[in-house]
Amino acid sequence: MNIQAMMKQAQKLQKDMMNAKKEIDETTFEATKSFVTIKAKGNKKIEAIKIDMEKIDNDELEMVEDLILVTLNELMDKIDAETEKKMGKYTQGMPGLF
Repeated sequence: MNIQAMMKQAQKLQKDMMNAKKEIDETTFEATKSFVTIKAKGNKKIEAIKIDMEKIDNDELEMVEDLILVTLNELMDKIDAETEKKMGKYTQGMPGLF
């Protein structure tokens, strides 16, 4: 394979990677735990936090805070899993790129 063909293949791979990353970044992910729902884009920017107040008492603030934390962590795990699923084919052997 000549250098020009390799460069062309590398450019295509780079374009495919950027398109996959853009698709992930623009996807909205959602996680729900009990009465807390959190939405974020694939770039991990939080879009919304919803708390169903009908399901909680006023004295349960600490539990609400804990649920928000757990829900956020689950949401970030979902984004990481989708990123690995879509980007893993490009980054095999190069952990931590995205």
